[in-house]
Amino acid sequence: MRTVQSISILSILGYVALTACGGGEAGSSLPPGASSTTSNEATGGAANADLITAADISLGEIDQGMVEQGRTTYDVKCQACHSTGPNRVVGPGWKGIMERRKPEWIMNMILNIDAMLESDPEAQKGLEECLVRMPNQGLSKDEGREVLEYMRTL
Repeated sequence: MRTVQSISILSILGYVALTACGGGEAGSSLPPGASSTTSNEATGGAANADLITAADISLGEIDQGMVEQGRTTYDVKCQACHSTGPNRVVGPGWKGIMERRKPEWIMNMILNIDAMLESDPEAQKGLEECLVRMPNQGLSKDEGREVLEYMRTL
């Protein structure tokens, strides 16, 4: 009886994890000359006018306060599907993400996942590989920026 209960609980937890989290992008590096842009042209024009651009992000020295806030957000909203190492859980691991993706692309995957999956070829490729759509976590721009700052330390 206990085994049946354990299997049932594990099945439910597995189902919840697979339906709640998804891969935002592929874990492989970009090929030479490839670009993951988020300009209006590359992501569908006016329909995606809210997308973050490079001009919207200023990266300076690592802000430890933002890193801690980003880590807390990761622990609560991201950890079930993403590791801080290179390995994929449901979605890709975050280690080295800043070398593989542009900051504005990462921010848009965090904040504008629906628009990105609709129109960005790299996001669509990630969905095909992970098979699970990343849910919108409802983060503010500040929270998204804190998560990005945390990613910079990995």
